[in-house]
Amino acid sequence: MLRAANVLARSAARSYATATATAASPHALVFLEHCKGNLDSSSLSALTAASQLGGRVSGLVVGTPEDLPAVLEQAKKVTGLDTVLHSASPQYCTPLPETVTPLFVKLLSTQSPFTHVVSAHSSSAKSILPRVAAKLDIPAVSDITSVQHDSSSNSTTFTRPIYAGNAISTVRASDSIPIKFFTVRSTAFSVAALGDGEAKTESVDPVHVSNPSTEHVSTSLTKSDRPDLGVASRVVSGGRALKNAETFKATLFPLADALGAAVGASRAAVDAGYADNSLQVGQTGKVVAPELYMAIGISGAIQHLAGMKDSKLIVAINKDPDAPIFQVADVGLVADLFEAVPEMVEKLK
Repeated sequence: MLRAANVLARSAARSYATATATAASPHALVFLEHCKGNLDSSSLSALTAASQLGGRVSGLVVGTPEDLPAVLEQAKKVTGLDTVLHSASPQYCTPLPETVTPLFVKLLSTQSPFTHVVSAHSSSAKSILPRVAAKLDIPAVSDITSVQHDSSSNSTTFTRPIYAGNAISTVRASDSIPIKFFTVRSTAFSVAALGDGEAKTESVDPVHVSNPSTEHVSTSLTKSDRPDLGVASRVVSGGRALKNAETFKATLFPLADALGAAVGASRAAVDAGYADNSLQVGQTGKVVAPELYMAIGISGAIQHLAGMKDSKLIVAINKDPDAPIFQVADVGLVADLFEAVPEMVEKLK
């Protein structure tokens, strides 16, 4: 039965190709993620990317009947949204690929108007969207940093970083692809504003999944009084030169508190046990682009640079004048961090 359902979904997607190819303007469906009644800023960045396609933009919100009302009130006011589709079910308490994918397939396998499906490149969405695309036998483009749609040819061109950000790949999705799927690197796009918009809302019946192969057990979040690393405007990061976990905290935390900044770490520092892996910045950690990024005792390996080189102002402190971090730093200080950082903290106070 599962194989038959997949074949039907793919057949419907292919039959939809002709209608999509002749569409006058794009119509994007953005997967809007939320937490504790608030839309994720990364989803609002994805909405900005969808707006750059030049057509209509609709949003999809899923959640429990208790959570959705507050989120919907917020989503309706987002600038650039025409319609907010919403589906409520207890199984959407924590969206999983196995439970959310059938809803997407339902929306996209019929004669729907959507030409693009968009989400942030979050840990959740980058599991869901490729699964939906595979169900419909359609390719997906991940982690894009720019997007441009050509209505005359009905093609969409993306750019995305490859080789740890050392090269930029340009990808073109032609009109032969009925629906273009892509995830967005949130640091490459501004966050859509919460204005006075009045987007229409439309309820969508959930698709019940009996006996899903996976289930959500629990969520463990690191609690901190400091700003969230992923969205902070200022970040102070430390590397292996900080010796141990106690020194890491004693050196970086006062500076972060004085600046009102989030704390980050290189992979070397995380692997050595100086900091929790939720603080890792880099290719295999979080990608950040704050107004100010301070790299303290970080040499500047390619993998780390891939996660922070889009920051507006990069400040590096390292006693090695040949450290690679100085090649991307806007301000560099060759000094012993154990002398320079406490002095900075005193002056900032």
